[in-house]
Amino acid sequence: MPRRRLDWSVRLAVAAALLAAAAPAQAGGFSPGAPGADDPFFPSAGNGGYDVRHYSLDLDYDQPANRLDGRATIHARATQGLSSFNLDLRAFLTVTRVTVDGKGATFTHEGQELTIDPRRGVKRGHHFVVRVDYGGVPEPIVDPDESIEGWVVPEADPDGAFVVNEPQGAPGWFPVNDTPRDKATYDFRITVPEGHTALANGRLLWTHTHHGHTTWRWAEDSPLASYLVTATNGPFDTRFERLPNGLPEYNAVDPDTRESESDPGPSPDLAWERLAAQPEIVAFFSRLYGRYPFSSVGAIIDWAPDVGYALESQTKPNYDRIPDPATLVHELAHQWFGNAVTPAFWPDIWLNEGFATWSEWIYDERHGGPAASTLLADLCTIPEDGEEGQDLWFPAPAALEGPAQLFHTPVYTRGGMTLEALRELAGHATFFAILRAWYRDHRGGNVTTAEFIALAERKTGRQLDDFFDDWLYRAGRPDACGS
Repeated sequence: MPRRRLDWSVRLAVAAALLAAAAPAQAGGFSPGAPGADDPFFPSAGNGGYDVRHYSLDLDYDQPANRLDGRATIHARATQGLSSFNLDLRAFLTVTRVTVDGKGATFTHEGQELTIDPRRGVKRGHHFVVRVDYGGVPEPIVDPDESIEGWVVPEADPDGAFVVNEPQGAPGWFPVNDTPRDKATYDFRITVPEGHTALANGRLLWTHTHHGHTTWRWAEDSPLASYLVTATNGPFDTRFERLPNGLPEYNAVDPDTRESESDPGPSPDLAWERLAAQPEIVAFFSRLYGRYPFSSVGAIIDWAPDVGYALESQTKPNYDRIPDPATLVHELAHQWFGNAVTPAFWPDIWLNEGFATWSEWIYDERHGGPAASTLLADLCTIPEDGEEGQDLWFPAPAALEGPAQLFHTPVYTRGGMTLEALRELAGHATFFAILRAWYRDHRGGNVTTAEFIALAERKTGRQLDDFFDDWLYRAGRPDACGS
């Protein structure tokens, strides 16, 4: 029998308890908040000692100079007595002033750590407000796999910013507790040159134009992980409408967009044609998984080919080019799995990408395409010894060796295969009961692979160590694929 993997949350809880037991007592019950959230792949990202409830971001973007000036107002609750605490903010942005509960605070800023020392300790349980004034020229963040994110000015079309954050781009443009476990609500005031559109998460409240600049005011009222925040801006054509069920729909298309760099010219009409499928896709997944999780929906189709990927930014996925139909389905499926239900730790990212990949398959199956079972069987025939097999079967999707593997093929395809194999094992009705319960019970929160395995075992009434070890944890072609 394979040994059940110890959940990341359990590992970190044990470590935290040991550290707490070993730590010396601090005078007055106040001690520094941790400068990281102990994610296995990004241990310096996020912070300890407090829980953010809400961010108000007031951004002024001088697009010709690529100069960003901001004021972040952060509403939080202390989870320990705090003598000091940290926010994540990249050092290429300069902090000019910090206040805590309206009083000036001292601070230091090095690397991505903004360490704040309030005049008085913050008592455990106290709700406090931090304001950070900052500015500078934002730079893209480069990941271990050499992809980029953050506040990105596309080389191919540098008339605005393509703003995407997965996994560590958010501190490149605002101070944040950059862990997916600290979700919060947001509101935005984004000022850009007149004629440009600024798009953020949630619903549009108002716009105001004055002296050659326009301020766009957005608000997201559902819990939002920092890697899913956006503030993409530029000269977009927009259509702000409503779905048949009344849900506000905000779509924006860059007039310069196209499908590929080899296209002879822009194709904005094709972009709008692709987005016409969005209402039906939302309705389909609402029937399959449960009610759409947010109070608005939309899409941003930019022309940013040097970024090289789309991202499921909450309520408004960002597309670096005109998406093919499968990509549109994939990013909308993430609104349920990834956005509403979010992994607690980055090594569990298959819970995002495997679910969205399988969602593509079931959408195709129900729209005249091949059955997901056929796709599973075909993929199972790919041998290990070859470039395609090496790409598919290594590493195992829930046993990644480091952050450079977060977006490798197994996370997506073998993750989707795991779900289809579970459907065939559990039966259709039980499988969909698992997915609907997963979404219903964890909407707005964070999850781990161990929790999904436990749910699958409860719903099937079976012990599934062998099954999940084969599909998720053991590198190489699963035994279940046969000889």
